Amino acid sequence: MARAVTTTLLSELAIGSCATLAALDLPDEIQGHLMHLGFVPESRVLALRRAPAGDPTVYCIDGTEVALRKETAQFISVHTVCMPEREALR
Repeated sequence: MARAVTTTLLSELAIGSCATLAALDLPDEIQGHLMHLGFVPESRVLALRRAPAGDPTVYCIDGTEVALRKETAQFISVHTVCMPEREALR
């Protein structure tokens, strides 16, 4: 069965969900810093947990845990893979 790939923002990724980074649309200085931490296209990222007030969110990328505020994560595009219900149950 085919899997549906959806593009969304990192800030909208649900806790416990995994995605593949698609693109960063941030100022060069911030983008360069995040890329050094592993935020490069095609890397897998996992949303681990959110602060009690809802911001920031901790993401795991390439074995490193990084906390990003929503104002930064909303400029990072990710591809999520949605499995059809029948395949998800296997």
